[in-house]
This record gives sequence, structure tokens and C-alpha cells, in this order.
Amino acid sequence: MNVMEKTLSHITMLGTGSAMCTRCYNTCFYLKTPRGGMLTDGGGGNGIFGQLDRAGINVADIRHIMVTHVHTDHLLGIIWLIRRISPMQHKGKHRGTVNIYCHEGVKQALETMCQIMIPEKILAALGNTIVLREVSDGETLDIDDMKVTFFDIGSTKLKQFGYRATLPDGQQVVCLGDEPYTPAAEPWARGADWLLHEAFCLYRDRDRFRPYEKHHSTALDAGMIARELGVKNLVLYHTEDTHLDTRRDSYTLEAGREFKGRVYVPDDLETIELTL
Repeated sequence: MNVMEKTLSHITMLGTGSAMCTRCYNTCFYLKTPRGGMLTDGGGGNGIFGQLDRAGINVADIRHIMVTHVHTDHLLGIIWLIRRISPMQHKGKHRGTVNIYCHEGVKQALETMCQIMIPEKILAALGNTIVLREVSDGETLDIDDMKVTFFDIGSTKLKQFGYRATLPDGQQVVCLGDEPYTPAAEPWARGADWLLHEAFCLYRDRDRFRPYEKHHSTALDAGMIARELGVKNLVLYHTEDTHLDTRRDSYTLEAGREFKGRVYVPDDLETIELTL
């Protein structure tokens, strides 16, 4: 594999905000590799279409989607994608099967919500050209040119899965979902080249945003976890949105008090090149 192929893998952050954010979209992102890609979560509504459009990602090219858990800020955008992709497939504008990877609880929620919200003729695609692919803890699948292992993050609130993706060049990208790290994720996260970790707020603002009551972390906590796990790069997302103009600097500085690797605090629609 040549150097050019290595630089083609990247993450586009479609949204970086937590559930109640209005100044940025809810957290979701697209992991792109030289010969494939996978969308992770869909945000909380049809705003996913605008984010994909602004990012230059064609809905017709989306073949793989991972849904971490059933919260509205992650799940509802997936309902809208099913609503759009099904007619596209019928008209020949989206060719091939779309696989939606999720645990049993997410699968049940999607099936129920689609039956209630989506017209019957569009719903016919579900189970045919749009497949809800239930995955189990520790299961590894070949997804285009990646090997992806899905795992239970050990949530203290609601069952949630993360994953470890091995890229074509061997790099390991680990998504820990939107809750604090637990030891259950240690076998999958240790030594990762890229760790995607939520940071609900700054530690200095913990009394204002109450992250621990809401089962979330601070930027300082994320930095401590990245250091303990020996990862190379830390990506922070799922934040509050009260000071987006200074978020990058303040979150980077706070995480950097504990973690000496590279810290990324992306804005919506920002692309992170996954280089060695």
C-alpha cells in the first residue's frame, strides 16, 4: 500500500454536540477508507441530510451504518435515512444493500419506530435491501476494507455498543460511544491509534453542566483515560455548545493536562485525516 492510499482514510464529523445542542448538530460521523466507509449514528433528525450534503457525502454511497444506542440524538436521523434510501433504491438511485449494525435493543427500537413512522411501501425495504444486522459483544465483521469488532461498552445507563475498526494500513480506530469509559472496553481500546471519546463539558464547568449525574465525562477525564490506555490520538466530541468559538482551545488544553498525545476537538463538518 502506498503513502497516498494511507492518507485516504479519514473521519468527517457530521455533528459534535450532545443531545440538547442547538448551535451544532448531534454527534455522528463518517469513517471513510480507500474502498469503503461506515456512518456512525445519525443525530436527532432530518438535519442529517444537510450535514451529509455540506460534507459532500452522497446518501447513495452509504452502505454501512452503525447505531450505538437508542437515544433520540443518535437514532432519529437513522429513521430519516431509511425513509430516504428506500425510495432511492426503488428508483435505482441507490444500488446495493444497506447494512445497519446494532445490538438487539436498537434493532427492536428501529423496527418499532419504522412501523409507526414510515409508509408501508417504503417500509418494505426493511429486511430486504435495508438490513438491520444485529451484532453481539466481541463480534468481528469485514466491512469493505476494514475489520470491525463491535463491543458492549459496559454502560451504567443504557445498553450501548462501541467498536474497534482496523483500517487497511493497520491503524486501530476505537469509538467508545457517548458515555464514560469502563473496564469492559479495555481489551478493545488499549493502545488504539485513534480514540473517539465523549467530553460533555470541561471539568472546570462540572458544577454547571453536571456531567457525572448524566453519565458523561469531562475533557479532563477523557485525557486521563487516553493516557491510561496508551493511545496515540484522542478525538473529543459530544460536548455542550455554549462556547463553540473557544471550545477547541479550552478542551484541548484541559485534556492535555493529562494526555500528551495529539488531541483533536473538531467542529461540525471538519475532517480528520487518519495518518500514521
